[in-house]
Amino acid sequence: MTSTAAPSSTDSGARTTRAWVPVAAVAVTLLLWASAFVAIRHLRDDFSAGPLSLGRLLVGSLCLGAVALRRGVPRPTGAQWVRLLTIGVLWYGVYNVALNEGETRVDAGTASMLIQSSPVLIALLAAAFLGERFTVALGLGLALAFGGVALIGLATGDGSGGSDVLGVLLCLVSAAAYSISVVVQKPLSGTLPPVQITWLTCTIGAVVCLPFLPSLVGEVGDAPASSVLWVVYLGVFPTAIAFTTYAYALGHMSASSLGVTTYLVPPLTIVLGWAFLGETPPAMAYAGGALALLGVAVTRRAPKAVSSPAASAPSPPPARP
Repeated sequence: MTSTAAPSSTDSGARTTRAWVPVAAVAVTLLLWASAFVAIRHLRDDFSAGPLSLGRLLVGSLCLGAVALRRGVPRPTGAQWVRLLTIGVLWYGVYNVALNEGETRVDAGTASMLIQSSPVLIALLAAAFLGERFTVALGLGLALAFGGVALIGLATGDGSGGSDVLGVLLCLVSAAAYSISVVVQKPLSGTLPPVQITWLTCTIGAVVCLPFLPSLVGEVGDAPASSVLWVVYLGVFPTAIAFTTYAYALGHMSASSLGVTTYLVPPLTIVLGWAFLGETPPAMAYAGGALALLGVAVTRRAPKAVSSPAASAPSPPPARP
């Protein structure tokens, strides 16, 4: 006999709560990543790009390892190791070093806005390699957002009226490394716990940055204690916590949709940069930021399109927190 009983209110409440968990994970990620741009800019006089990357990744790896190993020793397959190595080298190695060096040349708010060219690449790569939908509305939203990023690039400066082309290029290198890594990581999200993915890739990034160890030792000895604590902060919060919450969210959202939400990082960064560093991007950059956020709004309201056979294939099961 088939039951006709309606779902209990307890079950509905549980489903509603679970639906908010990925949203909360994204919010935590965005706030902590915004603070990272400000912290990196603050540390530019005490730590150079490579040693700062290594210090941050070593702290992050230790914190993540303490949590990840409670689930047991991860045993990725050969194909999964290829993806993990790619993410570790690109997202944790190349991304961090390029961004750290870029922020010695452009302010935190401008750097964060330049990084936002990445959702355009993520959407294109996800459509090409993950079978995700790419609707007309999504394309329009991304075009508006990319136009905003281009406008920000024209206004690049630290408030002194100067423009550093190398700083811009380094930030765009970081954006490319981030975009490729998100697409490479997506298939892992349903097969390995987020904390283990983050720990393994962070550790790989730290190994890649080990040539900077002698410089890190010397700079830690010369830096004030407050700056050393900021490096620890970068390792614990924007790295260990934020990358784990991002990996969790990626297991519950499409790569292109999640990538677009990172357009909310620049407004947060600008506010934090103004409050803690006394830096603000030029007026044209604000206009670019507004245009980018308009693109976000258009993309997030995009209607669902008829999916292709590849897009309609079952999604991998969500990763467990």
